[in-house]
Amino acid sequence: MTAETEGSASTDRGGPASAGRPRAARRGPTELDFELDERLVESWAEQEPDWLAAERRAAFARWRTLPVEANRLYTTYIDLRAAALAAVRPWEAPAAAPEASAPRALPDGAAGLADLSEDRVETLALDEAARAAGVVLDTLEGFIARDEAAARRLLADDRTLPLDDRLAQLTRAGWNQGLVLRVPEGVRVDGPIILRWRAGAPDRALITRTIVELGAGASASVVEELVPSSDGLAGGRQALFSGSLEVHLERGAELAVAGIQDLAANTIAFQQRQAAIAEGATLRWALAQLGARIVRSRVDNRLEGDRSSVEQVEIVFGSDDQLFDLTSYTRHLGRDTTGNLLSKGALLDASRSYMKGLITIEKSAVGTDSFLGEFGMNLSKAARAVAIPSLEIDQPDCRRAAHSSSVGPIDETQLFYLESRGIPPDEARKFIVLGFLEPVVARVPLAAEQDRLRELLEAKWAAGTAGAVSAA
Repeated sequence: MTAETEGSASTDRGGPASAGRPRAARRGPTELDFELDERLVESWAEQEPDWLAAERRAAFARWRTLPVEANRLYTTYIDLRAAALAAVRPWEAPAAAPEASAPRALPDGAAGLADLSEDRVETLALDEAARAAGVVLDTLEGFIARDEAAARRLLADDRTLPLDDRLAQLTRAGWNQGLVLRVPEGVRVDGPIILRWRAGAPDRALITRTIVELGAGASASVVEELVPSSDGLAGGRQALFSGSLEVHLERGAELAVAGIQDLAANTIAFQQRQAAIAEGATLRWALAQLGARIVRSRVDNRLEGDRSSVEQVEIVFGSDDQLFDLTSYTRHLGRDTTGNLLSKGALLDASRSYMKGLITIEKSAVGTDSFLGEFGMNLSKAARAVAIPSLEIDQPDCRRAAHSSSVGPIDETQLFYLESRGIPPDEARKFIVLGFLEPVVARVPLAAEQDRLRELLEAKWAAGTAGAVSAA
């Protein structure tokens, strides 16, 4: 089943990007102008173990031949006209460890911090309890030197990133920095571990792989931050961030991941998230997309074990002429699995969002309970949202298999309710929009990060509505 909804507000606000700025000619799905240099890939491969070199070369061959979008249903919604990446080149030799200096203190309440800025590693730190319990937080280069057998198992597994996705193979072939977080069996990490990437230097590409593995019965939470580097804040020529987050959950493990993307407007962001969820394991995603010029995000959840579950909430807050292209695939394989997936977008000015989701229920997935919801709120006449929730069901014995979608302006009855209680119209709109996006904020596992995300949302609302003419 497939549902598609498009709409734009006939009231509310029109921002500065909605008037008079012509768009460039549309580029098709095959016209990504970023070049990954084969000689650079070979220079990395020559310094790596044979298995990793073979992995890079095979991924590079796929990168050169695959389309950006393999799903024909979604090809219509590829729009790369604003990406100007022909001059962008990857960092060639990023650092594998922090420079020798005094260690930085961990944020209050956090159990660990990895802070990487462009080609530098600023901080890699765990608290004493996590280190004593055997938790590992390291760069990929450091991890390969530490435990090559485990690195091979995690990096060279063809199931970790989709083989039919060109951008996934870009990350697989061209990663120049990476992180590994491993939590041993039975270990429960109380505080969140913060993984912070700073990117956006003009004409530079930061291509990353992050691997998170939890042993049986382990529990942890992760906050992944994508923020501008000092060079990225200057704007100007474009930069590329392309990164994966690959999750492996063993039997009974529990992981909560909060992602906050607030990259600068000069950055094009490609994100891949993939999770393999074993028997009785639970994964909770809370993802916020705020920054960057173009965002293309894909999440793949594989519910492989019986009674495994995933909860995924992703929000978009767009302004100016940002484009957010979000795709979610959830595959139910085990018995009595549960999936609850929600995407929500609020769009100012001439921003656009494409929210695409597919739930697949295999023959083996008896007793599945799965729901997919996609909802857009257009806050300007020029904003555009597309919602395409889909189901493929090969097992009729399901507890639930459902999807829902809607796109439209702010609900006038909600505005009337708030205004009738003395709240000014501008404040009423703000309360409705920020409340619409609150489901992700509430799931961020660190109070300071919740506060930061709320501040980012409020700042974006203020910037996006400054000077706009109130709706009649």
